[in-house]
Amino acid sequence: MRLEIDRHPCFNVKVKGECGRIHLPIAPACNIKCNYCNRKYDCVNESRPGVTSAVLTPAQALSYLERVMEREPSITVVGIAGPGDPMANAEETLETLRLVRSRFPKMLFCLASNGLGLPAHVDDLAGLGVTHVTVTINAVDSTIAGKIYSWVRDGKVIYRGAKAAELLLSRQLEAVKALKAKGIQVKVNTIVIPGINDEHVIDVARTVADLGVDILNCMPVYPNADTPFENVPEPTHDQMAAIRSAAGERLPQMHHCTRCRADAVGLLDDDRTADFQETMAECAAEQPFLPERPYAAVATLEGMLVNQHLGEAYRLQIWEPNGEGFRMVEERSAPEPGGGVRRWMDLAEVLKDCRAVLVSGIGDNPRAVLTRAGVVPIEMSGFIEEGLEAVYGGRNFIALRKRRTQCGAGCSGGGTGCG
Repeated sequence: MRLEIDRHPCFNVKVKGECGRIHLPIAPACNIKCNYCNRKYDCVNESRPGVTSAVLTPAQALSYLERVMEREPSITVVGIAGPGDPMANAEETLETLRLVRSRFPKMLFCLASNGLGLPAHVDDLAGLGVTHVTVTINAVDSTIAGKIYSWVRDGKVIYRGAKAAELLLSRQLEAVKALKAKGIQVKVNTIVIPGINDEHVIDVARTVADLGVDILNCMPVYPNADTPFENVPEPTHDQMAAIRSAAGERLPQMHHCTRCRADAVGLLDDDRTADFQETMAECAAEQPFLPERPYAAVATLEGMLVNQHLGEAYRLQIWEPNGEGFRMVEERSAPEPGGGVRRWMDLAEVLKDCRAVLVSGIGDNPRAVLTRAGVVPIEMSGFIEEGLEAVYGGRNFIALRKRRTQCGAGCSGGGTGCG
């Protein structure tokens, strides 16, 4: 099988008007915390990394891709770019790639990663035919990098400061070397942050060029509300032009980046993400319930409405169908707050006989842990019985679905996280 690797619009500007891409949002968890990143907003008019309208399972992602391809045959690249990091969700990422490769054998595969978890999976990615990988490297000096990241999590250990920066940088450089050794095309994204790394980009370009990186994408920082860098000014057009010109002496530059969402669809110059919002919601509603599990858990304050965020629920009600409707069987205590991912692993054990958990809100880490354990998180608002009817009776979840942040009627698409 020969893959036409030049048909990737981000790596080859000549095909950006004829070759499209689709990002499958199957990776909610992230293993680092960048000081410019805030993924909690979802505005359909907002185009930036980390934003998605839904998180899909691998099976849902394949169903979604099949439906998109019927209407958008220009797609040549399947990418996984979050909303977290693909390698912080390695099982879901690899399973998605396997499913897509089986169904669409000539599709190009692309990943966008911070690089921390990449080295352990390069062989798997190459074996599945991944042709392009983007690694975000914002600094090659640990002192500078230490200003950009709040923390880095490797397994169950969290690092901060210089140790976090040193670990991340070593993994990033190791990943680039390993990817190039496998013949994979590598693009480096560098977020330009005035006063932090804007005078350091040339050093990044020099370092990654020596490793054989194919193209560099210098991206202006996107000031996001509720982040440490929310008041850092976005670089001006002239500043970016000067930085790209200097870095361009070392590496070819990407000048046509559109700062894609984690669920982007279509051509770079003709994005159709909004056109497929309903399709994605329908696929996200195709819940893979385990029928042998009799119960559903509910986060509720008074036993009538689904109105508690999972992280704030100290107890969960357990419900089952009884032939005439539904009845509450018992209440179970949730694990105490703290403990990181272990808390959610313990909760998965508490709910091991439940096919779903109904909540008003849920974070990325508990969503990922519970989904892997077969407990499907349903983020919704409304009466408990409405949610249970959807779980047990096949009712569509779209009407019940609760988005994390809704756009107001006056949304201008300015990317401010309106709502």
